[in-house]
Amino acid sequence: MALHRITAKITLDDDDLVVEGVRASGPGGQNVNKVSSAISLRLDLDRVVGMDAAMRERVASLAGRRLTDDGILVIKAQERRSQAANREEAIARVLDILERAAVVPVLRIKTKVGRGARARRLDSKRRRSTVKQMRRTSAED
Repeated sequence: MALHRITAKITLDDDDLVVEGVRASGPGGQNVNKVSSAISLRLDLDRVVGMDAAMRERVASLAGRRLTDDGILVIKAQERRSQAANREEAIARVLDILERAAVVPVLRIKTKVGRGARARRLDSKRRRSTVKQMRRTSAED
């Protein structure tokens, strides 16, 4: 079987994937009733080599309800007509989730408005206020 490299430290072996042929739902006539062309793929996240707790949380957020309480990722592929194509599609989806979860998001550093920018803003407000005061009709008029 194949070894899939997600990052330099994180790898996934095909032996860790439990692939099962199931009957596809939806239209397809008699063929859909007799051929198990859909694929149900299961991956226990504990078996992924090199995955840490932070990445596991990112996988959980990306997978949503496709991740069971036991930490098993379940993917169902049934778009294609052949079982082999659906298997490749399911594996590609699992790898996509793992690759996206492997990217550590860059934390945003809060910055403050600079002293010069604050001064310019207050100065323009002061100027605008003066202009508006000049336009007012005085009580003497």
